[in-house]
Amino acid sequence: MIGCLCLHGFTGSPEELQPLTERLQRKKGWLVYTPVLPGHGVGEDIGEAEGAKWIYTADRAAEEMLKHVDELYVIGFSMGGMLACYLAAKYPVKKLVLLNAAAYYVNRPQMVQDLVASYRGSENPWLDLVNDKRRETPMTAFYQFIKTIRLMRPFVEGVTSPVMIAQGMKDILVPEKSATYLFEQIGSKNKTLRMYEHSNHFLCHDVEQDLVIRDVEHFLKG
Repeated sequence: MIGCLCLHGFTGSPEELQPLTERLQRKKGWLVYTPVLPGHGVGEDIGEAEGAKWIYTADRAAEEMLKHVDELYVIGFSMGGMLACYLAAKYPVKKLVLLNAAAYYVNRPQMVQDLVASYRGSENPWLDLVNDKRRETPMTAFYQFIKTIRLMRPFVEGVTSPVMIAQGMKDILVPEKSATYLFEQIGSKNKTLRMYEHSNHFLCHDVEQDLVIRDVEHFLKG
Protein backbone atom coordinates (compact mmCIF):
# COMPACT_ATOMS: atom_id res chain seq x y z
CA MET A 1 0.00 0.00 0.00
CA ILE A 2 1.13 3.54 -0.75
CA GLY A 3 0.57 6.20 1.88
CA CYS A 4 0.30 9.83 0.89
CA LEU A 5 0.52 12.36 3.72
CA CYS A 6 -0.61 15.84 2.69
CA LEU A 7 0.07 18.94 4.80
CA HIS A 8 -1.85 22.19 4.42
CA GLY A 9 -0.54 25.71 4.98
CA PHE A 10 -0.60 28.38 7.68
CA THR A 11 -4.16 29.69 8.37
CA GLY A 12 -5.38 27.11 5.86
CA SER A 13 -7.10 23.73 5.85
CA PRO A 14 -7.11 20.42 3.93
CA GLU A 15 -9.31 22.17 1.35
CA GLU A 16 -6.18 23.88 -0.03
CA LEU A 17 -5.09 20.48 -1.37
CA GLN A 18 -8.53 18.99 -2.00
CA PRO A 19 -8.53 18.82 -5.83
CA LEU A 20 -5.23 16.93 -5.69
CA THR A 21 -6.10 14.68 -2.74
CA GLU A 22 -9.44 13.73 -4.31
CA ARG A 23 -7.61 12.62 -7.45
CA LEU A 24 -5.10 10.56 -5.45
CA GLN A 25 -7.83 8.96 -3.33
CA ARG A 26 -9.26 7.35 -6.46
CA LYS A 27 -6.12 5.27 -6.87
CA LYS A 28 -6.45 1.67 -5.75
CA GLY A 29 -4.13 0.80 -2.88
CA TRP A 30 -3.51 4.40 -1.85
CA LEU A 31 -4.11 5.76 1.64
CA VAL A 32 -4.36 9.57 1.51
CA TYR A 33 -4.43 11.55 4.75
CA THR A 34 -4.49 15.31 5.35
CA PRO A 35 -4.40 16.15 9.09
CA VAL A 36 -5.74 19.45 10.37
CA LEU A 37 -2.94 21.32 12.11
CA PRO A 38 -3.73 22.56 15.66
CA GLY A 39 -5.47 25.94 15.72
CA HIS A 40 -6.77 25.48 12.17
CA GLY A 41 -9.88 23.45 12.84
CA VAL A 42 -13.46 24.72 13.00
CA GLY A 43 -13.99 26.60 16.26
CA GLU A 44 -10.28 26.64 17.13
CA ASP A 45 -8.35 29.84 17.86
CA ILE A 46 -5.22 30.09 15.74
CA GLY A 47 -3.98 32.81 18.09
CA GLU A 48 -3.49 30.10 20.72
CA ALA A 49 -1.70 27.69 18.37
CA GLU A 50 1.94 26.75 18.82
CA GLY A 51 4.42 25.88 16.09
CA ALA A 52 5.71 22.97 18.16
CA LYS A 53 2.26 21.39 17.97
CA TRP A 54 2.16 21.79 14.19
CA ILE A 55 5.47 19.96 13.96
CA TYR A 56 4.32 17.29 16.42
CA THR A 57 1.09 16.68 14.49
CA ALA A 58 2.96 16.20 11.20
CA ASP A 59 5.55 13.98 12.89
CA ARG A 60 2.98 11.70 14.51
CA ALA A 61 1.02 11.42 11.25
CA ALA A 62 4.13 10.26 9.38
CA GLU A 63 5.10 7.86 12.14
CA GLU A 64 1.64 6.27 12.23
CA MET A 65 1.31 6.01 8.46
CA LEU A 66 4.67 4.26 8.17
CA LYS A 67 3.27 1.50 10.37
CA HIS A 68 0.56 0.71 7.84
CA VAL A 69 1.99 1.41 4.37
CA ASP A 70 4.81 0.05 2.23
CA GLU A 71 5.85 3.42 0.85
CA LEU A 72 5.23 6.93 2.13
CA TYR A 73 4.88 9.98 -0.09
CA VAL A 74 4.61 13.43 1.48
CA ILE A 75 3.03 16.48 -0.17
CA GLY A 76 3.37 19.85 1.54
CA PHE A 77 1.73 23.13 0.62
CA SER A 78 3.13 26.51 1.78
CA MET A 79 4.12 26.11 5.46
CA GLY A 80 3.17 22.46 5.06
CA GLY A 81 5.98 22.20 2.53
CA MET A 82 8.52 23.09 5.17
CA LEU A 83 7.01 20.57 7.58
CA ALA A 84 7.26 18.05 4.75
CA CYS A 85 10.99 18.76 4.36
CA TYR A 86 11.44 18.01 8.06
CA LEU A 87 9.62 14.70 7.69
CA ALA A 88 11.61 13.72 4.60
CA ALA A 89 14.86 14.41 6.45
CA LYS A 90 13.76 12.32 9.44
CA TYR A 91 11.78 9.42 7.96
CA PRO A 92 12.17 7.11 4.92
CA VAL A 93 9.94 9.18 2.66
CA LYS A 94 9.87 7.66 -0.81
CA LYS A 95 8.90 10.85 -2.68
CA LEU A 96 8.38 14.46 -1.69
CA VAL A 97 6.24 17.14 -3.36
CA LEU A 98 6.57 20.79 -2.36
CA LEU A 99 3.83 23.17 -3.54
CA ASN A 100 4.72 26.84 -3.04
CA ALA A 101 6.71 25.78 0.01
CA ALA A 102 7.38 28.75 2.28
CA ALA A 103 11.12 28.69 2.90
CA TYR A 104 10.70 32.45 2.33
CA TYR A 105 7.46 34.38 2.50
CA VAL A 106 5.75 37.53 1.25
CA ASN A 107 6.44 38.40 -2.38
CA ARG A 108 6.28 42.19 -2.06
CA PRO A 109 6.96 43.06 -5.76
CA GLN A 110 4.14 40.74 -6.92
CA MET A 111 1.84 42.08 -4.21
CA VAL A 112 2.44 45.66 -5.36
CA GLN A 113 1.92 44.64 -8.98
CA ASP A 114 -1.43 43.03 -8.11
CA LEU A 115 -2.53 46.07 -6.11
CA VAL A 116 -1.73 48.38 -9.03
CA ALA A 117 -3.57 46.04 -11.39
CA SER A 118 -6.63 46.03 -9.10
CA TYR A 119 -6.77 49.83 -9.23
CA ARG A 120 -6.74 49.58 -13.03
CA GLY A 121 -9.64 47.13 -13.03
CA SER A 122 -7.66 43.93 -13.57
CA GLU A 123 -8.07 42.41 -10.13
CA ASN A 124 -6.33 39.30 -8.82
CA PRO A 125 -9.19 37.08 -7.55
CA TRP A 126 -7.00 35.81 -4.69
CA LEU A 127 -5.98 39.23 -3.39
CA ASP A 128 -9.05 39.80 -1.22
CA LEU A 129 -8.72 36.36 0.35
CA VAL A 130 -5.07 36.96 1.19
CA ASN A 131 -5.81 40.39 2.66
CA ASP A 132 -8.69 39.02 4.74
CA LYS A 133 -6.48 36.28 6.15
CA ARG A 134 -3.77 38.82 6.97
CA ARG A 135 -6.21 41.11 8.83
CA GLU A 136 -7.86 38.27 10.74
CA THR A 137 -4.70 36.48 11.87
CA PRO A 138 -3.27 37.53 15.27
CA MET A 139 0.38 38.58 15.50
CA THR A 140 0.99 35.73 17.95
CA ALA A 141 0.12 33.28 15.18
CA PHE A 142 2.42 35.04 12.69
CA TYR A 143 5.21 34.77 15.24
CA GLN A 144 4.63 31.01 15.52
CA PHE A 145 4.64 30.73 11.73
CA ILE A 146 7.97 32.56 11.38
CA LYS A 147 9.47 30.55 14.22
CA THR A 148 8.36 27.28 12.60
CA ILE A 149 9.83 28.19 9.20
CA ARG A 150 13.16 29.06 10.78
CA LEU A 151 13.19 25.78 12.70
CA MET A 152 12.47 23.79 9.52
CA ARG A 153 15.07 25.36 7.19
CA PRO A 154 18.08 23.40 8.55
CA PHE A 155 16.36 20.11 7.69
CA VAL A 156 16.26 20.96 3.98
CA GLU A 157 19.82 19.78 3.36
CA GLY A 158 18.99 16.42 4.91
CA VAL A 159 16.34 15.59 2.30
CA THR A 160 17.56 12.79 0.03
CA SER A 161 14.21 11.61 -1.36
CA PRO A 162 13.29 12.37 -4.98
CA VAL A 163 11.54 15.72 -4.85
CA MET A 164 9.29 17.83 -7.08
CA ILE A 165 9.22 21.55 -6.27
CA ALA A 166 6.31 23.51 -7.74
CA GLN A 167 6.03 27.30 -7.64
CA GLY A 168 3.38 29.69 -8.89
CA MET A 169 5.15 32.63 -10.47
CA LYS A 170 2.36 35.04 -9.48
CA ASP A 171 2.34 33.96 -5.84
CA ILE A 172 2.04 37.04 -3.60
CA LEU A 173 2.77 35.08 -0.41
CA VAL A 174 5.74 32.91 -1.35
CA PRO A 175 8.38 34.43 -3.70
CA GLU A 176 10.19 32.52 -6.43
CA LYS A 177 13.40 32.68 -4.42
CA SER A 178 11.82 30.20 -2.00
CA ALA A 179 11.59 27.57 -4.75
CA THR A 180 15.10 28.24 -6.06
CA TYR A 181 16.49 28.13 -2.52
CA LEU A 182 14.89 24.74 -1.93
CA PHE A 183 16.08 23.41 -5.28
CA GLU A 184 19.65 24.49 -4.53
CA GLN A 185 19.76 23.43 -0.87
CA ILE A 186 17.86 20.14 -0.84
CA GLY A 187 20.35 17.29 -0.59
CA SER A 188 18.58 14.98 -3.03
CA LYS A 189 20.29 14.17 -6.32
CA ASN A 190 16.88 13.60 -7.92
CA LYS A 191 14.99 16.89 -7.87
CA THR A 192 12.73 18.76 -10.27
CA LEU A 193 11.70 22.42 -10.25
CA ARG A 194 8.49 23.37 -12.05
CA MET A 195 7.42 27.00 -12.38
CA TYR A 196 3.79 27.76 -13.24
CA GLU A 197 3.68 31.06 -15.09
CA HIS A 198 0.05 32.00 -14.47
CA SER A 199 -0.53 30.61 -10.99
CA ASN A 200 -0.83 32.37 -7.66
CA HIS A 201 -0.41 30.87 -4.19
CA PHE A 202 -3.24 28.33 -4.26
CA LEU A 203 -1.78 26.07 -6.93
CA CYS A 204 -4.37 23.33 -6.60
CA HIS A 205 -7.23 25.78 -7.19
CA ASP A 206 -5.79 28.25 -9.70
CA VAL A 207 -5.84 28.50 -13.49
CA GLU A 208 -3.16 25.83 -14.01
CA GLN A 209 -4.79 23.42 -11.58
CA ASP A 210 -5.08 20.57 -14.08
CA LEU A 211 -1.45 20.90 -15.15
CA VAL A 212 -0.22 20.97 -11.55
CA ILE A 213 -2.22 17.88 -10.62
CA ARG A 214 -1.08 16.05 -13.74
CA ASP A 215 2.57 16.88 -13.03
CA VAL A 216 2.28 15.71 -9.42
CA GLU A 217 0.61 12.46 -10.50
CA HIS A 218 3.28 11.85 -13.13
CA PHE A 219 6.04 12.48 -10.58
CA LEU A 220 4.53 10.16 -7.98
CA LYS A 221 3.77 7.38 -10.45
CA GLY A 222 7.04 7.78 -12.33
